[in-house]
Amino acid sequence: MRSCAIHQPNLLPRLSTLAKLYAADVWVVLDDVQFVRRDYQHRARLAGLHRPEQCRWLSVETHLPYRRATLIREARLVDPSRAARRLSQLPAQHYRLSGYWPSLQAALQPAVQAVTETGGTASVAESTTRALLNVLDWRGSIVHSSDLAASSDRSARLADLTRAVGADTYLCGTGGMRYLDRSPFAERGLSVHALRPPSSEGLWTGAATVSALWALAAYGPRNIKAAFDEFLTARVPHASGPLARTGRGGR
Repeated sequence: MRSCAIHQPNLLPRLSTLAKLYAADVWVVLDDVQFVRRDYQHRARLAGLHRPEQCRWLSVETHLPYRRATLIREARLVDPSRAARRLSQLPAQHYRLSGYWPSLQAALQPAVQAVTETGGTASVAESTTRALLNVLDWRGSIVHSSDLAASSDRSARLADLTRAVGADTYLCGTGGMRYLDRSPFAERGLSVHALRPPSSEGLWTGAATVSALWALAAYGPRNIKAAFDEFLTARVPHASGPLARTGRGGR
């Protein structure tokens, strides 16, 4: 079996989002839908290393050339140089005392460089997500929804994208299950599996609200990977994908 997750590019994504992408064989980057300023496409909540209840927003100022009609892939950084400095400096201020920070900082460096090279908000957000997946040794593939043909209807679109990448299982987060219509998936012979992270305690603290960078800095990539593997082995109804290819362990 082959699974896919369909999610907008998020800047330094939350742990619940990262777990969903880690579980998938394919991440379909949903880049051709409307940009939403109140979402996580251009911002992330950084939790304090030893006091995760204390959070600060890291955001990259974004220009929408077509105002509210601007698609995610069309959004541009207002000041790429300033955005690069923020992406480099704010995480360091929060997590430099972590023993895991040197390796995390090295992993994020390509994403920082991408800020000035691309100037696109979506590209930068995707680069930060790639960086966090890389420290977990994810072996899946990434494609973009803008490169695939799909229906304009919300749920049918997700079903079309799932089938377009050769997947038969769509991994859906808790938020997505509130609006998802399963019938288009059933019509196409596809299954839907909901991923609900454990209760928010320990390394899962703030999993749906704060950047996964906190958990990686506080617990380390090896422990996050092991927690993901344990969670997904119990929750995902197949043994293919990253779990079968890489097993437990990690950096």
